[in-house]
Amino acid sequence: MKHTYFTHLTCSLCAKHHAADRVQTVCSACGATLLAGYDLDSAKKSLRRSSFDGREGTMWRYRELLPARDPSLIVTLGEGWTPLLRAPVTAAALGTPELYVKEEGYNPTGSFKARGISMAVSLAREFGIREACMPSAGNAGGALAAYAAAGGIGAHVFVPADTPRVNIDEVGFYGGEVTLVDGVISDAARVMNEAGRGTGWFDMSTMKEPYRLEGKKTMGYEIAEQFSWDLPDVIVYPTGGGTGLIGMWKAFGEMERLGWLSGKKPRMVSVQMEGCAPIVRAFGEKAGKSEFWKDARTVASGLRVPKAFADHLILRALYDSGGRAIAVSDASALAMMGEAAVGDGLCLCPEGAAALAAVGELRRTGFIAGDEKIVVFNTGSGYKYTELFRGAVIPKN
Repeated sequence: MKHTYFTHLTCSLCAKHHAADRVQTVCSACGATLLAGYDLDSAKKSLRRSSFDGREGTMWRYRELLPARDPSLIVTLGEGWTPLLRAPVTAAALGTPELYVKEEGYNPTGSFKARGISMAVSLAREFGIREACMPSAGNAGGALAAYAAAGGIGAHVFVPADTPRVNIDEVGFYGGEVTLVDGVISDAARVMNEAGRGTGWFDMSTMKEPYRLEGKKTMGYEIAEQFSWDLPDVIVYPTGGGTGLIGMWKAFGEMERLGWLSGKKPRMVSVQMEGCAPIVRAFGEKAGKSEFWKDARTVASGLRVPKAFADHLILRALYDSGGRAIAVSDASALAMMGEAAVGDGLCLCPEGAAALAAVGELRRTGFIAGDEKIVVFNTGSGYKYTELFRGAVIPKN
């Protein structure tokens, strides 16, 4: 069996093909996100759902459907294959007994960012890249520093100055260089671009290189396998840059072409904060892209993204799946952090808590039925946000 069926890259807007054997960022014709393509017809002849049985409990169990060509250059810290947890007390309160929490806080560096960064750094090694940079709202920067250290690559991370302290400190802890920038992630990106001019740093910004998406898409393969290839009815996902939501929708399409799925694909729900909700606003306007959100504010630092680079792909997934975009308040997210902790022993990050809070509203409006199977993503460990604990915990009666 081949190590990978990866063959090419395709522009998500103009459909131009790009070579897979050289360094690529965005489309050379229109500047849009590139998507990895696979020879799924050949894969279908030799790859089966049972092919994954007994493999290692990491995202690399799906190696044939990932872009890494040289196994010796893969940089892994054990990312992926995170559990689906039941939260019976919270589920009962929300009126959704078939509720599952995909606990991404179990990943290395404590968040789902480990998946995408593992893939991007592995491909960077294949292409001989020696230094990488990115702007980060928090968790991605720490992940880059860790995986860059493991892969022998220099890491340069630019973050808003009010990013949670642990996210700032972990970059330096892993030997990366961190630069604090006044403002939000778009300001960090601007300063990074100025600092990196002429340096040869490779830009690993969200959706501005093709491979972080491929690491994130493994969340979709895992959900399918963990549910015995019977997908849930709804996936509720906290959305900043949206890589995971786009990636899962891509994964479901690949599995459908491979003949591994039957029935409908999940309705995808994008959750944002009331203080920064560009996707929600665009969805409400039935737009194909979002507009920059001015004066973005929220305690959920990972969702303080005024405009996602690949917003057209986020919105496309929502429309194609019959999904929804919804915003919740900081107060609702903080309350849910406390309720899930006291009720079910879950340590949610504010982004994951926001997604769980959105379930209640979706249930009240009838978008979610009481008997439907729901997967909510907790995208990182709540332990990275201990400064929020005092405001989040709800005293017991």
